[in-house]
Amino acid sequence: MTNPYVEAFESSIKTPDVFWAKAAEDLHWYKKWDKVLDDSNKPFYRWFTGGVVNTCYNALDYHVENGRADQTALIYDSPVTDTIKKYTYAQLRDEVAIFAGALAAQGVVKGDRVLIYMPMIAEAAIAMLACARLGAVHSVVFGGFAANELATRINDAKPKVIVSASCGIEIKRVIPYKALLDGAIEMADSKPDACIIFQRPMETASLIAGRDIDWATAIKGVKPHDCVPVAATDPLYILYTSGTTGIPKGVVRDNGGHMVALKWTMKAVYNVDAGDVYWAASDVGWVVGHSYIVYGPLLKGCTTILYEGKPVGTPDAGAFWRVISQHKVKALFTAPTAFRAIKREDPEGKLLKDYDISCFATLFLAGERSDPDTLKWAETHIGVPVIDHWWQTETGWAIAANCMGLHHYPVVYGSPTKPVPGWNVQVVNPENEVVKTGDIGALVVKLPLPPGSLPTLWNNDDGFVKSYLDEFPGYYKTADAGYMDENGYVYVMSRTDDIINVAGHRLSTGAMEEILADHPQVAECAVLGVADDLKGQVPIGFLVLNAGVTRDHKEIVKEVVQMVRDRIGPVASFKTATVVKRLPKTRSGKILRGTIQKIADNKEYKLPATIDDPATLDEMAVALTSIGYAKAKKS
Repeated sequence: MTNPYVEAFESSIKTPDVFWAKAAEDLHWYKKWDKVLDDSNKPFYRWFTGGVVNTCYNALDYHVENGRADQTALIYDSPVTDTIKKYTYAQLRDEVAIFAGALAAQGVVKGDRVLIYMPMIAEAAIAMLACARLGAVHSVVFGGFAANELATRINDAKPKVIVSASCGIEIKRVIPYKALLDGAIEMADSKPDACIIFQRPMETASLIAGRDIDWATAIKGVKPHDCVPVAATDPLYILYTSGTTGIPKGVVRDNGGHMVALKWTMKAVYNVDAGDVYWAASDVGWVVGHSYIVYGPLLKGCTTILYEGKPVGTPDAGAFWRVISQHKVKALFTAPTAFRAIKREDPEGKLLKDYDISCFATLFLAGERSDPDTLKWAETHIGVPVIDHWWQTETGWAIAANCMGLHHYPVVYGSPTKPVPGWNVQVVNPENEVVKTGDIGALVVKLPLPPGSLPTLWNNDDGFVKSYLDEFPGYYKTADAGYMDENGYVYVMSRTDDIINVAGHRLSTGAMEEILADHPQVAECAVLGVADDLKGQVPIGFLVLNAGVTRDHKEIVKEVVQMVRDRIGPVASFKTATVVKRLPKTRSGKILRGTIQKIADNKEYKLPATIDDPATLDEMAVALTSIGYAKAKKS
């Protein structure tokens, strides 16, 4: 007997045109599509060709016109400024329409690019939706990106207008944005016609006459702009991947397939309905912010939360519980890093007792590997299902998940469960042959990719093919390694370049990290392979301990080394680990394993554009030197 997940998955793979046409009926179309799946120009598949839509209409106006005008659409919750502001669907629609009018007054029309360089404030979402309303293509760049990285994105997207703010706030620190923006524009070959700057009271930016316009001035006296119909295959946005070298890869997202897929996932994956409160604790500068702070929840008719704060420090490790309790959150989506931080600061979950979170139904984790120890901690203390799911900037939504709105499968620690309908996941070897069940290989997705995934890279079809399709013909390369078990569960062990080869044995650093994370005094960890003259590579571990641990670090290191030996065996050659205060990470919380590896291997490295705190690399170099590894130089 099948369940709704099995039925949906089989339909999505065998008859994708039928499956996605049914999902598309749940949205407004100015003109229905001519073809659901257009495969006339392989490998550049297109969804809903001939269809005419507007994403902003489906996210806002549709709900205003169908009974949700007075429902809260967006809650801006900012503990760093002690601000909570709520927008109904009608209010948000009106603000977006006015700002769309302001962009139009600066000459922005359908197809133009608008670059958005904003902190986590409501105006960032308003600017994104205003672009969608006009049929303009937005490119959000993570607020606080360095000027040279911002300049490369300006050169690639060639925006007519840039929308920014005077500053961002990191807990108690004010980050001026305008100087970074001015420097980027000066460096860039492509210059915007205008910049619209939202002035925040914590920092007033100086404006350049003839180019810069105060947000308040820009919206004064302009007429609200109607939604502009666009082709379903027209781009909605460009989102640049956080690569550290070379030309940035601009992931393109279309309008039609994107809105169909995201609205479908809100119920199928997250089990939320219109009217429910959904919170993605991410940033609008990342793909999660695009998909699940702005577009997905609003397309579904949910209330979405835009949170300007941290899991700890704003003011304490109870911050997430406060938001869930105060706003009656049903589902939360965040990165495992956030919960490791909470667990580290409040290992016994004492702060949870201060809040009523009986409204809360499900916690979703993604963005990096979810170690079993963190999942178990969250399950124990929160008492709701904790769901690991796996996806990427390029995919736009989950490749594998426990689809809570279809069928709740038993949680298996270390696995994001099964492929989501639409994603035909396979495991192949370097010869592009499907491997045996249980064998580790490259995780790939059989083409065509489902709606909402990237159709190409911005102005770079060749780069799209080279980056994602060439290595495994007929498949999309995820660049993740893993396996599938006899029950169809997917296991994402590591990036393909994080599979290390120890004396001819292919070993997963992810499997070792799971073991280290099991130690009761380890809050967070990383394992990576470093060059070894005898064995090719050997693993070394980095441990961040729970707050308040006073035991001898050498004893803890001995214990984790023995744990790896006991569970994987001597073949792992895991003999070296060290305790560090913190791990170098990107601003989205991903550990900079490649950079750590270059430091350890004494290779020159470039300071990653996305690093959260450069000082962590210096700390890592000191730690590596203490265990006998050379300190590499920054280029």
